[in-house]
Amino acid sequence: MMISRLAGARMARVIPRRLASTTAAQGTSVAQPATLSNAVLAATTLATVGSMAWYTHLYGAFPFLGEVSANSPAEDGLHPAAYPWSHKGPFDSFDHASIRRGFQVYREVCAACHSLDRIAWRNLVGSSHTADQARGLAEEIEYEDGPNDIGENFKRPGKLSDYLPAPYPNEEAARAANGGALPPDLSLIIKSRHGGADYVYSLLTGYVDAPAGVEIREGLNYNPYFPGGAIAMARTLFDGVVEYDDGTPATTSQMAKDVVTFLSWAAEPEHDERKKMGLKAVIILSALFGLSVYMKRFKWSPIKNRKLVYQPPRRQSSG
Repeated sequence: MMISRLAGARMARVIPRRLASTTAAQGTSVAQPATLSNAVLAATTLATVGSMAWYTHLYGAFPFLGEVSANSPAEDGLHPAAYPWSHKGPFDSFDHASIRRGFQVYREVCAACHSLDRIAWRNLVGSSHTADQARGLAEEIEYEDGPNDIGENFKRPGKLSDYLPAPYPNEEAARAANGGALPPDLSLIIKSRHGGADYVYSLLTGYVDAPAGVEIREGLNYNPYFPGGAIAMARTLFDGVVEYDDGTPATTSQMAKDVVTFLSWAAEPEHDERKKMGLKAVIILSALFGLSVYMKRFKWSPIKNRKLVYQPPRRQSSG
């Protein structure tokens, strides 16, 4: 029994030495496959990066790589400038006074041609108006309802649950009143246009005379920010066209800024609440992540710091 234990201890000391010498002797042959695999990996990476760069160059995924397009700059429209909107930052919210003024601009200027199908009077409550103010605005408009007890439709004052009325009864009537052009619905106009709020603001304030050599047919207006340059909508914002209830000077740029802010809110009424919930989620998840890291280190540090020591059996004296 004692002899087998001694033999086992000697083999445990000899085998690591033999393995080390064998690995050192074969170091040159092992390194060659590793170098070859690294070269193949590097070549594959370069091919992948090159393919992605060529794809983004063709389809314009990254502007700094350029863009291949069949359209001319005039057909795409002038690129709008970036404006410092009050709600643009990750921790910024809407200017609700501007939303209220923008609703007034929409109601007195834009609502003559453009609808706002996705916004109800109740959506204004808490964002730009009180419940009584929004209810009073809704009651100024008569909505068709019915049928009543005798099977006939009737007119009734608006309620908070009603949606903002459309200027035309149908699409054909809208086209007939605008020379064949269909005024788009403004509920999601900020989301549906490349450039978003910057584009809409630039469009509203960008009406100029057509430059020399550019012909605009009758019934159209020149606006360099509109694709093609010729737009059916005439300029509608002029200094003083609206008298703000809060006394703010109604300049063209101020009205454009307010109505774009209102349309940005209309496209995303949950904007402020979404950012608030996102900030809370980031704070809570960060705290939980830090706690989990601490608990992981607390539980695993004794196990990972253990030291395994081999203690061969002691020889027993024969005496």
